[in-house]
Amino acid sequence: MSSLARRDFLTIGAGAAIHMGLPMSSGGQTRAAESLSAPAKSRSVILVNLTGGMSHIDTLDMKPDAPSEIRGEFKQAPTAVTGIQICEHLPQLAARMRHWALVRSLSHRENSHLPGTHRLLTGSTMPNQRGTDLDNVLSRRDWPCYAAGLNQLRPRHDGIPNGVTLPHSLIEGPLTWPGQHGGFLGPANDPMLVTQDPNSPKFRMEAFTLPADTDPARVDQRKTLLEQIQSSRKGDASFQDHQRHAFELLSSGRVAGAFRLDREPEKVRDRYGRNQFGQSLLLARRLVQSGVPIIQANMGIVQSWDTHGDNWGKLKTRLLPWLDQALGALVDELEAEGLLQNTFLAVLGEFGRTPKVSTLPGDPKPGRDHWAGVYSGLFAGAGVVGGRVIGKSDRIGAHPLSVSYTPFDVGATIYQMLGVDPASEIRDLQNRPSSVCSGKPMNILFQNG
Repeated sequence: MSSLARRDFLTIGAGAAIHMGLPMSSGGQTRAAESLSAPAKSRSVILVNLTGGMSHIDTLDMKPDAPSEIRGEFKQAPTAVTGIQICEHLPQLAARMRHWALVRSLSHRENSHLPGTHRLLTGSTMPNQRGTDLDNVLSRRDWPCYAAGLNQLRPRHDGIPNGVTLPHSLIEGPLTWPGQHGGFLGPANDPMLVTQDPNSPKFRMEAFTLPADTDPARVDQRKTLLEQIQSSRKGDASFQDHQRHAFELLSSGRVAGAFRLDREPEKVRDRYGRNQFGQSLLLARRLVQSGVPIIQANMGIVQSWDTHGDNWGKLKTRLLPWLDQALGALVDELEAEGLLQNTFLAVLGEFGRTPKVSTLPGDPKPGRDHWAGVYSGLFAGAGVVGGRVIGKSDRIGAHPLSVSYTPFDVGATIYQMLGVDPASEIRDLQNRPSSVCSGKPMNILFQNG
């Protein structure tokens, strides 16, 4: 400890927390939920966010008998479950179809990326939604993301964050996508944000590392000293909360160890794919093992699946192979380690793509535009009955022909999986109450037949 001055060490927690993208306390009151319908369950959720909106009609809900301007360039192929067919470029998903419930009747009415993403990440509409993207960027008007809602309802003090977002936030130019943080609950409830590519050889979370010659016992001693100093005088409550949270993280090795991807055998890393998608889902698995309840894994930057142009080229050469390999490895490992039964997987974007093929001005390679009228998602684990299709779209993949489900229902299901009643009360910084989610849980996912 000789290399650190006492004062420097007492503030190290705050600096580390800022560096890691941990929430700064806003000083607002948080309160535990009084309306939980059931005791908390030992479960985790991995939300695999297909940023920009994957084309359902070219992947999970193909229309081989539709006219050429609808059906696209890919062929469908059988899966391991008789009667279910999906895209030919998803062979690993097809081989593991027994685990997955494929919902083909997701639907809502928001065709814009920013408010559509807000719905996906929060399970609610944007409060005060405005007319342009520049007016709908990330703000403290947003509804809280799932990790933030959980954090206010069930705060924890064991050094494990309630949520981690990886491998980056959703930003493009001047636009930062809404719904990614604590919103009106304040920054004290923001999830931990990873801002590095897990596939990089330089990937490290150095802020978890204690200074040289400092062991956990010395951390505890310094924490006690800090508490004694603070008890003798008034201080900034928000900063004190921040320091406490930082000490909890520094003294817990569980989350720090999850970020050590270099400890994984090379063959395991290869199994996921040596790309950002694969290594992000490997990191998500390690975070589940460390006890993090909610992991949001962004599959690409905000426009990765936004295939207005070169739809089939982008899907075939990069997006689908990367996703297919990573999901295959993730399901296999979760099952082998006994974690799949307690881990809820949701794979979807903010919407799908238009049934009719289109071409952008000046772009010779066709694609598809935004379409929230109907789209598809995949769900597995935590009691999901796999090996089946739920819902149906019309003959061109434009509208649902059966009961439809919204992003709000997906959000309610995520909360339910974590033992939180979607009607639980949360309170903003002005102590005004709201229900954490307006949707209804998709109980059909867990029912046979």
